[in-house]
Amino acid sequence: MSNIKIYFPLIFIFLICLNNDPINADNVFKSFGFKIRIGGRYDNIRKCVASKTGTKGGPAADISAFVNLPINNNSSFHVDLPIMRPILFAIAFRMLQFEPTVAFNFYHRINNNIDWLAGPALGLSLHYGPDYNSEAFGPQRGPSFFAMGPIIGAYTGFDFKRPQKIFNFQLGISPYITPLFSIQDPQNHKGIVIGALADGIFCFKQNTN
Repeated sequence: MSNIKIYFPLIFIFLICLNNDPINADNVFKSFGFKIRIGGRYDNIRKCVASKTGTKGGPAADISAFVNLPINNNSSFHVDLPIMRPILFAIAFRMLQFEPTVAFNFYHRINNNIDWLAGPALGLSLHYGPDYNSEAFGPQRGPSFFAMGPIIGAYTGFDFKRPQKIFNFQLGISPYITPLFSIQDPQNHKGIVIGALADGIFCFKQNTN
Protein backbone atom coordinates (compact mmCIF):
# COMPACT_ATOMS: atom_id res chain seq x y z
CA MET A 1 0.00 0.00 0.00
CA SER A 2 2.91 2.38 0.64
CA ASN A 3 4.02 2.07 -3.01
CA ILE A 4 0.51 2.98 -4.17
CA LYS A 5 0.54 6.11 -2.03
CA ILE A 6 3.85 7.13 -3.62
CA TYR A 7 3.09 6.38 -7.26
CA PHE A 8 -0.50 7.63 -7.46
CA PRO A 9 0.34 11.35 -7.04
CA LEU A 10 3.31 10.93 -9.42
CA ILE A 11 0.97 9.58 -12.11
CA PHE A 12 -1.39 12.51 -11.46
CA ILE A 13 1.45 15.05 -11.94
CA PHE A 14 2.65 13.22 -15.07
CA LEU A 15 -0.78 13.52 -16.67
CA ILE A 16 -0.91 17.24 -15.94
CA CYS A 17 2.50 17.78 -17.55
CA LEU A 18 1.66 15.56 -20.51
CA ASN A 19 -1.46 17.46 -21.47
CA ASN A 20 0.14 20.51 -23.09
CA ASP A 21 -2.02 20.49 -26.22
CA PRO A 22 -5.38 21.87 -25.07
CA ILE A 23 -8.54 20.99 -26.91
CA ASN A 24 -10.31 23.85 -28.63
CA ALA A 25 -13.12 25.17 -26.43
CA ASP A 26 -15.59 24.79 -29.30
CA ASN A 27 -15.23 21.01 -28.95
CA VAL A 28 -15.67 20.77 -25.17
CA PHE A 29 -19.05 19.43 -24.16
CA LYS A 30 -20.91 18.71 -21.01
CA SER A 31 -22.14 15.17 -21.44
CA PHE A 32 -24.15 12.48 -19.73
CA GLY A 33 -24.88 8.89 -20.58
CA PHE A 34 -24.26 5.32 -19.62
CA LYS A 35 -21.42 2.79 -19.50
CA ILE A 36 -21.35 -0.93 -20.18
CA ARG A 37 -18.56 -2.31 -17.98
CA ILE A 38 -16.99 -5.80 -18.05
CA GLY A 39 -13.88 -7.03 -16.26
CA GLY A 40 -12.59 -9.06 -13.36
CA ARG A 41 -11.09 -8.75 -9.91
CA TYR A 42 -9.17 -10.44 -7.14
CA ASP A 43 -11.23 -10.14 -3.95
CA ASN A 44 -10.22 -11.86 -0.72
CA ILE A 45 -13.18 -10.71 1.35
CA ARG A 46 -16.51 -10.61 -0.52
CA LYS A 47 -18.58 -13.39 -2.05
CA CYS A 48 -18.52 -13.32 -5.87
CA VAL A 49 -21.86 -14.72 -7.04
CA ALA A 50 -20.36 -15.71 -10.42
CA SER A 51 -17.57 -17.84 -8.86
CA LYS A 52 -17.45 -21.14 -6.99
CA THR A 53 -17.49 -21.07 -3.20
CA GLY A 54 -14.01 -20.40 -1.84
CA THR A 55 -12.84 -18.51 -4.94
CA LYS A 56 -11.23 -15.17 -4.21
CA GLY A 57 -12.73 -12.93 -6.84
CA GLY A 58 -14.10 -13.51 -10.31
CA PRO A 59 -15.76 -11.69 -13.21
CA ALA A 60 -17.36 -8.29 -12.75
CA ALA A 61 -19.92 -6.39 -14.80
CA ASP A 62 -22.13 -3.35 -14.41
CA ILE A 63 -24.17 -0.74 -16.23
CA SER A 64 -23.74 2.74 -14.79
CA ALA A 65 -24.90 6.29 -15.44
CA PHE A 66 -22.58 9.29 -15.47
CA VAL A 67 -22.30 13.02 -15.95
CA ASN A 68 -19.17 14.66 -17.33
CA LEU A 69 -18.62 18.33 -16.43
CA PRO A 70 -15.90 20.36 -18.20
CA ILE A 71 -13.49 22.21 -15.90
CA ASN A 72 -11.55 24.03 -18.62
CA ASN A 73 -10.58 23.49 -22.27
CA ASN A 74 -8.70 20.26 -21.60
CA SER A 75 -10.03 18.64 -18.44
CA SER A 76 -13.30 17.47 -16.93
CA PHE A 77 -14.89 16.20 -13.73
CA HIS A 78 -16.57 12.82 -14.19
CA VAL A 79 -19.18 11.38 -11.76
CA ASP A 80 -20.17 7.72 -12.15
CA LEU A 81 -23.16 6.06 -10.45
CA PRO A 82 -23.54 2.25 -10.70
CA ILE A 83 -27.05 1.01 -11.49
CA MET A 84 -27.25 -2.63 -12.58
CA ARG A 85 -25.15 -4.36 -9.93
CA PRO A 86 -26.73 -2.69 -6.86
CA ILE A 87 -30.24 -3.50 -8.10
CA LEU A 88 -29.38 -7.06 -9.19
CA PHE A 89 -27.57 -7.92 -5.96
CA ALA A 90 -30.34 -6.49 -3.78
CA ILE A 91 -33.17 -8.32 -5.57
CA ALA A 92 -31.51 -11.63 -6.47
CA PHE A 93 -28.98 -12.20 -3.68
CA ARG A 94 -30.00 -9.97 -0.73
CA MET A 95 -26.56 -8.35 -0.97
CA LEU A 96 -25.16 -4.87 -1.54
CA GLN A 97 -22.26 -3.82 -3.75
CA PHE A 98 -22.39 -0.11 -4.48
CA GLU A 99 -19.27 1.68 -5.75
CA PRO A 100 -19.76 5.29 -6.95
CA THR A 101 -16.66 7.11 -8.19
CA VAL A 102 -15.48 10.51 -9.31
CA ALA A 103 -12.64 11.07 -11.78
CA PHE A 104 -10.59 14.01 -12.99
CA ASN A 105 -9.80 13.43 -16.69
CA PHE A 106 -7.29 15.21 -18.92
CA TYR A 107 -7.80 15.28 -22.70
CA HIS A 108 -5.11 15.15 -25.39
CA ARG A 109 -5.99 15.56 -29.05
CA ILE A 110 -4.77 12.82 -31.39
CA ASN A 111 -6.57 14.11 -34.49
CA ASN A 112 -9.85 15.80 -35.38
CA ASN A 113 -11.79 12.60 -34.73
CA ILE A 114 -10.11 11.07 -31.67
CA ASP A 115 -9.06 12.37 -28.25
CA TRP A 116 -7.05 10.41 -25.71
CA LEU A 117 -8.06 10.98 -22.10
CA ALA A 118 -6.74 9.76 -18.78
CA GLY A 119 -6.82 10.65 -15.12
CA PRO A 120 -7.12 9.51 -11.51
CA ALA A 121 -10.35 8.28 -9.91
CA LEU A 122 -11.53 8.03 -6.31
CA GLY A 123 -14.63 6.42 -4.90
CA LEU A 124 -16.30 4.57 -2.07
CA SER A 125 -17.05 0.84 -1.96
CA LEU A 126 -20.00 -0.30 0.18
CA HIS A 127 -20.66 -3.99 0.81
CA TYR A 128 -23.26 -6.07 2.61
CA GLY A 129 -23.22 -9.82 2.24
CA PRO A 130 -21.23 -12.96 3.09
CA ASP A 131 -17.55 -13.63 2.48
CA TYR A 132 -16.02 -15.68 -0.34
CA ASN A 133 -16.26 -18.96 1.61
CA SER A 134 -20.06 -18.74 1.60
CA GLU A 135 -22.66 -20.03 -0.79
CA ALA A 136 -24.88 -17.40 -2.39
CA PHE A 137 -28.07 -19.23 -1.37
CA GLY A 138 -29.33 -21.92 0.94
CA PRO A 139 -28.23 -23.38 4.27
CA GLN A 140 -24.51 -23.05 3.39
CA ARG A 141 -24.77 -19.30 3.06
CA GLY A 142 -22.64 -17.67 5.74
CA PRO A 143 -23.44 -14.62 7.87
CA SER A 144 -23.60 -11.27 6.13
CA PHE A 145 -21.60 -8.24 7.27
CA PHE A 146 -21.13 -4.61 6.31
CA ALA A 147 -17.80 -3.45 4.89
CA MET A 148 -16.55 -0.30 3.24
CA GLY A 149 -13.36 1.24 1.91
CA PRO A 150 -11.88 3.75 -0.54
CA ILE A 151 -11.57 3.04 -4.25
CA ILE A 152 -8.25 4.26 -5.68
CA GLY A 153 -8.16 3.98 -9.44
CA ALA A 154 -7.64 5.56 -12.81
CA TYR A 155 -9.17 5.75 -16.25
CA THR A 156 -7.61 5.86 -19.70
CA GLY A 157 -9.35 5.61 -23.02
CA PHE A 158 -10.18 7.09 -26.40
CA ASP A 159 -13.05 9.42 -27.26
CA PHE A 160 -14.29 8.84 -30.80
CA LYS A 161 -15.95 12.04 -31.97
CA ARG A 162 -19.19 11.89 -33.93
CA PRO A 163 -19.97 15.58 -34.63
CA GLN A 164 -23.08 14.89 -36.70
CA LYS A 165 -24.53 12.46 -34.13
CA ILE A 166 -26.11 12.98 -30.74
CA PHE A 167 -23.45 11.00 -28.89
CA ASN A 168 -19.73 10.25 -28.87
CA PHE A 169 -18.42 6.78 -28.08
CA GLN A 170 -15.54 6.11 -25.71
CA LEU A 171 -13.59 2.90 -25.21
CA GLY A 172 -11.33 2.65 -22.17
CA ILE A 173 -10.11 0.74 -19.16
CA SER A 174 -10.47 1.46 -15.42
CA PRO A 175 -7.98 -0.28 -13.10
CA TYR A 176 -8.51 0.08 -9.34
CA ILE A 177 -7.54 -1.12 -5.90
CA THR A 178 -9.84 -1.11 -2.86
CA PRO A 179 -8.97 -1.97 0.76
CA LEU A 180 -12.11 -3.10 2.61
CA PHE A 181 -12.82 -3.12 6.35
CA SER A 182 -15.88 -4.63 8.03
CA ILE A 183 -18.08 -2.68 10.44
CA GLN A 184 -19.38 -4.14 13.72
CA ASP A 185 -18.44 -7.61 12.49
CA PRO A 186 -17.57 -10.36 15.04
CA GLN A 187 -15.20 -11.96 12.53
CA ASN A 188 -13.50 -8.63 11.75
CA HIS A 189 -13.27 -9.23 7.99
CA LYS A 190 -10.73 -7.15 6.11
CA GLY A 191 -9.12 -7.56 2.74
CA ILE A 192 -8.30 -6.04 -0.60
CA VAL A 193 -9.86 -5.90 -4.05
CA ILE A 194 -7.69 -5.46 -7.16
CA GLY A 195 -9.34 -5.34 -10.55
CA ALA A 196 -10.03 -3.61 -13.84
CA LEU A 197 -13.04 -2.93 -16.03
CA ALA A 198 -13.23 -2.42 -19.79
CA ASP A 199 -15.64 0.45 -20.45
CA GLY A 200 -17.86 1.06 -23.45
CA ILE A 201 -19.22 4.58 -22.92
CA PHE A 202 -22.07 6.35 -24.70
CA CYS A 203 -21.70 10.13 -24.21
CA PHE A 204 -24.72 12.26 -25.07
CA LYS A 205 -23.43 15.76 -25.70
CA GLN A 206 -24.64 19.16 -24.55
CA ASN A 207 -22.65 22.07 -25.91
CA THR A 208 -21.46 24.31 -23.08
CA ASN A 209 -21.05 27.37 -25.33
